Amino acid sequence: MLLACDGIRVLELTEALAGPYCGMMLGDLGADVIKIERAGTGDQTRSWGPPFLGAQSCYFLMTNRNKRSVTLNYDTPKGLEILRRLIADTDVLLTNNPSLASLKKRGIDPETLCAQHPRLVYCNISGYGFSGPKAGLPGYDIVAQAEAGLWSVTGEESTNPVRYPVAIADISTGTYATIGILAALFARQRTGRGQFIDMALFDSQITWLANLGSNYLNAGQLPRRWGNAHPSIVPYDVFKGSDDKLFVVAVGSEAQWSRFVAIVGAEEMLGSDPRFATNALRVQHRQELNPIMQELLAQRPAEAWLRKLVAARIPAGPIQTVEEALKDPQALARDTIVTLEHPAIGSVRSIANPCRLAGTPPSYRYPPPQLGEHTEAVLRNLGCSPDDVAAAKRDGVI
Repeated sequence: MLLACDGIRVLELTEALAGPYCGMMLGDLGADVIKIERAGTGDQTRSWGPPFLGAQSCYFLMTNRNKRSVTLNYDTPKGLEILRRLIADTDVLLTNNPSLASLKKRGIDPETLCAQHPRLVYCNISGYGFSGPKAGLPGYDIVAQAEAGLWSVTGEESTNPVRYPVAIADISTGTYATIGILAALFARQRTGRGQFIDMALFDSQITWLANLGSNYLNAGQLPRRWGNAHPSIVPYDVFKGSDDKLFVVAVGSEAQWSRFVAIVGAEEMLGSDPRFATNALRVQHRQELNPIMQELLAQRPAEAWLRKLVAARIPAGPIQTVEEALKDPQALARDTIVTLEHPAIGSVRSIANPCRLAGTPPSYRYPPPQLGEHTEAVLRNLGCSPDDVAAAKRDGVI
């Protein structure tokens, strides 16, 4: 089967989430991803738990399929020599070092390597990038969420801001890094030259401001915390059926509003009320409208309303648990769960790549690797003899 990134070699010198997520995405698309890890400990997420599956952290299992693991201490002269030989045979170098000075010290900074290897696509992921007053500072997802303005609008109006429970800054940066790398590889086909990509968690999280950022930049309007409501669309919120089960309703057009009013049997109560005639008026009068809607929707069980709303093509759905979401018939029909056989712990499941390419679909070839599982094979392919490998082991290089 043809894979989109067949023939592309990626050398991943990253850990935690953003870099490994990017490496996994590229691996899913067919790239040969070699993950360089510290001997003995490896990627820090190998110890992030519980939960563990056997001795393997579920966190690490999440973002490291389709990779080969090589342990290498490139703070030693021999380890650095091996790393440079690997880079010479690499299309994409993926790092997550916040310190440009640290990279320069080792001679593996973007300027040096891109000069030595003009076709190299070099992507570094850090908290703030290599420019600006915060360049060089360490960055974690929680800090990016807080500093990029997103926390200021999370939670209910009367509560403190709330962190999104999934590392959205990391995942966003990993996703954007994947896009940037693919764009750089495409440009290389035309120019023959690679380039440096400077990715930052802060920059990526800023993009999540989306319409809130536009509202401020273009209308001077600062957002406030709306809870589950939408600042510009009403009704767009959580409601409760007579069985106390919660569900969401999102009415985004006047045609949907008319159908909704008919379904709840409120043509006279809501349909003829001038306060609710348009979305702009409903936004203005949300405090009057929402209690009326809740009173109407409390007359039947949530599932009964959902059947009617979905049949009328009004966006609505239940608030599902993680278990319910992963067992949803739609999730099962779309093959959103990948199962791979791990040599030490048996079946390992993870969330599938969402890119549904018809001609070159994602491929799931390797389970998340054991620490250093592929070190000897990669070094042999690099031309190292058995004696060289044995000496590297003895000297603590691998």
